[in-house]
Amino acid sequence: MNTKDTQNFKEKLLAEKTELEGELASIGQKNPSAKNGWEAATQDMEVDKADENAVADKLEEYEGNSNIVSKLDDQLTEVNDALERITAGTYGICEKCGQPIEKERLEANSSARTSIKHAHK
Repeated sequence: MNTKDTQNFKEKLLAEKTELEGELASIGQKNPSAKNGWEAATQDMEVDKADENAVADKLEEYEGNSNIVSKLDDQLTEVNDALERITAGTYGICEKCGQPIEKERLEANSSARTSIKHAHK
């Protein structure tokens, strides 16, 4: 992979990182003790404890946000790992066989760690 391609993928990864962080901030909050640094939140978590429906709604919102935060947080970790591989000079190399990852695969998933051949193994 040439320097121009690597720079293009770096820009794409940085844009994806910004987008993921924005999505995470809209439904979660940073927490250094959380798995990857984010945890779910709800708007106006303060509800009257006597109103069971409001409490149930907030718990349902929190659970839904928690699932989404987990998925987005995992994606963000993959993007950050790919950016680290760029810095280390190992970006675009399959972690299974050591061969270059197909450019088409990186276009589809810039944080891919493996070639198409090893994607599902």
